[in-house]
Amino acid sequence: MKITTLHDLYVEELKDLYNAENQLLKALPKMAKAATSEDLRQAFTDHLEETKGQVVRLETIFKSLDASPKGKKCKAMEGLIEEGKEVLEEDMDESVKDAALIAAAQRVEHYEMAGYGCVRTFARLLGYDEQADLLQETLDEEGAADHKLTELAESVINIEADNHGESEEKPAKRTPRSKVSVS
Repeated sequence: MKITTLHDLYVEELKDLYNAENQLLKALPKMAKAATSEDLRQAFTDHLEETKGQVVRLETIFKSLDASPKGKKCKAMEGLIEEGKEVLEEDMDESVKDAALIAAAQRVEHYEMAGYGCVRTFARLLGYDEQADLLQETLDEEGAADHKLTELAESVINIEADNHGESEEKPAKRTPRSKVSVS
């Protein structure tokens, strides 16, 4: 299909997101199973349920556009999920693996936020206000999931990963630098 209008681009980007979300429906249970932190496992499980709702929202949008959601493979999500699989297969301490799972999941969330932000903007420009509202709802959920992962990382998981191997020789911790202004 040749893309000649913003509407055409909008539909193609929605197809990409639809495929991405469906790939995530398969990946999130594996990430939840691999997580050793109960809070992280719950965050992945909760986001799996949200993802199911996001797929339904996209299907609603496609129905209102009288378009099929099928026909596009999201290669970016495929790559991000492949990187996540590498984390699952690595021989790591449990707390370090949880930190790595968060890093992989946040790359996914940021990719999704970029995609949903674009299609939401396209929908508004095209006058598809109800669709824009549905896309904003998903964008808000993706942002909340990213925020939850950051909270888990900064409050518990990264700290536990950093404390692993305290008896092993580790480089001395650096003191954070103060902000330097450049004029």
